[in-house]
Amino acid sequence: MSWGTELWDQFDNLEKHTQWGIDVLEKYIKFVKERTEIELSYAKQLRNLSKKYQPKKNSKEEEEYRYTSTRAFLATLNEMNDYAGQHEVISENMTSLITAELTRYVQELKQERKSHFHDGRKAQQHIETCWKQLEASKRRFERDCKEADRAQQYFEKMDADINVTKADVEKARQQAQLRHQMAEDSKAEYSSTLQKFNSEQHEHYYTHIPNIFQKIQEMEERRIVRIGESMKTFAEVDRQVIPIIGKCLDEITKAAESVDHKNDSQMVIEAFKSGFEPPGDVDFEDFTQPMKRTVSESSLSNSRGDGKSEPKFGSKSKGKLWPFIKKNKLMSLLTSPHQPPPPPPASASPSAVPNGPQSPKQQKEPLSHRFNEFMTSKPKIHCFRSLKRGGAGPEDFSNLPPEQRRKKLQQKVDELNRDIQKEMDSRDALTKMKDVYIKNPQMGDAASVDHRLAELGQNIEKLRLEVQKFEGWLAEVEGRLPARGEQPRRQSGVYEAQNASGVNSCAQDRESSPDGSYTEEQSQETEMKVPATDFDDEFDDEEPLPTIGTCKALYTFEGQNEGTISVAEGEMLYVIEEDKGDGWTRIRRNEDEEGYVPTSYVEVYLDKNAKDVHKPLQKISE
Repeated sequence: MSWGTELWDQFDNLEKHTQWGIDVLEKYIKFVKERTEIELSYAKQLRNLSKKYQPKKNSKEEEEYRYTSTRAFLATLNEMNDYAGQHEVISENMTSLITAELTRYVQELKQERKSHFHDGRKAQQHIETCWKQLEASKRRFERDCKEADRAQQYFEKMDADINVTKADVEKARQQAQLRHQMAEDSKAEYSSTLQKFNSEQHEHYYTHIPNIFQKIQEMEERRIVRIGESMKTFAEVDRQVIPIIGKCLDEITKAAESVDHKNDSQMVIEAFKSGFEPPGDVDFEDFTQPMKRTVSESSLSNSRGDGKSEPKFGSKSKGKLWPFIKKNKLMSLLTSPHQPPPPPPASASPSAVPNGPQSPKQQKEPLSHRFNEFMTSKPKIHCFRSLKRGGAGPEDFSNLPPEQRRKKLQQKVDELNRDIQKEMDSRDALTKMKDVYIKNPQMGDAASVDHRLAELGQNIEKLRLEVQKFEGWLAEVEGRLPARGEQPRRQSGVYEAQNASGVNSCAQDRESSPDGSYTEEQSQETEMKVPATDFDDEFDDEEPLPTIGTCKALYTFEGQNEGTISVAEGEMLYVIEEDKGDGWTRIRRNEDEEGYVPTSYVEVYLDKNAKDVHKPLQKISE
């Protein structure tokens, strides 16, 4: 099967067919190029998608990725990033192995095709020239034959005519012989030309054209083979990355199988466990016995009234714990001054003033105050939102619940131990360097590292002191945490009686401090810092405390501390929270101004109908 023998007369069709073959190859190149662009675009979109959902560094979102479910999601994002990389590999390989190679091959193919068809046209032109020469020789032979025939007829006519002279007959005979000779010559030339043309024609159709067409056929077959190999490469490029893509998918499956709901539930406990015990039973209050006024501990302020404090539950806040207290009541909790109110400037006895402060004698302090002092040592904050702007908490994490404080202290100890190890490694390396310098002085001065060694020794000593300090706080917290098997108890007056000695010591420590704040350790920071919470957003829409009466200022009071308000003598104001036994009354001037004033500085007129509007907060157990 050869184009030279089968298609010897299809030169033009072969020219069109080979051009179509090149067009097909260029079309396939364009197809592969667009495929690579799609792969690159897909990989870019996958990378952007993975980056979009990656946790931001040093953010709360990054802390959430400690759970197994979120870690599995993070592993999925990382694997998708690798998955995108494999699509980039597909694009690169297709570009280098197919697009670039075929583009270069098409240029070579066009040059080869042009050369072959140029030779074919040249051979056709040559055979056409030979044909024209044959036709010219044939026409000349035909013409000479006709001329010789006419000359012979003329001679015979002249020879038969008796009237023609002998000279004319001889002339006609010579002319006829000349024409016959020319005809013979033309015949010989025509015969020679015909033989030459036949030879050339045979050479053309059986040698030159078959060779040229054979080359064209081989060129076309190479093109077909090349495009087939490119299609195979197209599939192989995809197949090469399938194992890696399979590994990515296997890793995603493995990450999904690593999700442990029990572990995540335990981590939630570790993240939010406060370490406090739930409240126990509420003691029975016997109102048949004459009792002194009980002091509500619900405001979490310092109680200074006589008698034991009894827990009371408000109808609105019943069953809720400290993080869910209403905003205005929580503001009352946070802004109530802890120091005793100043005595009135006048000679009038505070006892003569209605709702004056009670006797400062106090045998025991409510445990709610202990909890309040445990959480805050200087509560002068207006709202939780200000805490978010307040910066870091105390060094010993005393602003946190016991369990969370223990975890933070343990993390700090581990971090300091790692720093100590790093410093010790650096010191060992410098010590070895110094020994080398001592043995080989030409390598360096041994004294040059002494200063750095001294610095490292000082740093290690400082870090060890820090570790001892944090380990002390950690031991204290671990000794204070309740055992898991203990029976929950309501921290009421009964429990206070059982722990009176500990409470009294706390009260004495607080009263002995200059600013009236209670600290559990002498080394503990006295500045209050409460951790920022997410609950303050829920408190923004709470209603303000209702008015429960009015009061008249008996004396001028300059409110210089946070939580207090200045009043002028004779000024009338609204009462929104009566004295809880600590000598302070909460008043309001307008919607924007409210605070505490000494009870002995004002004369209070309570509204009987509205007296029960203010309900004490639920007591928070220690």
